Amino acid sequence: MRAPDVELLWWEGCPSTERALADLREALRDTGLDATSVHMREIENDADALAAAFVGSPTILIDGADLQPPRDDEPVGLTCRIYHRRDGRISPIPDPDDVRDALIRAATRAQVRTE
Repeated sequence: MRAPDVELLWWEGCPSTERALADLREALRDTGLDATSVHMREIENDADALAAAFVGSPTILIDGADLQPPRDDEPVGLTCRIYHRRDGRISPIPDPDDVRDALIRAATRAQVRTE
């Protein structure tokens, strides 16, 4: 499988960045992908947030697509992000199953394109 481009967007005030990174790397390992391939991009100010359409930290992009696309009414800015888990709970990090599934879909799409 070709490894998808994985990016974690974060801002300094986010207490969930390290946990999100650890879970993301675990999901990469679980799917047979390179766990060291995560690109970290710090969002430092409002201009960065606007340019990246950043709705909070941590945000995970896989091949440029947000793991959990934000709703139209979610404001852009330097804030902590909330995720909706599969079991209905709210969390500061995405559901690990959602991360794994998105990585598998991206790797599979890339493999189909190269065949």
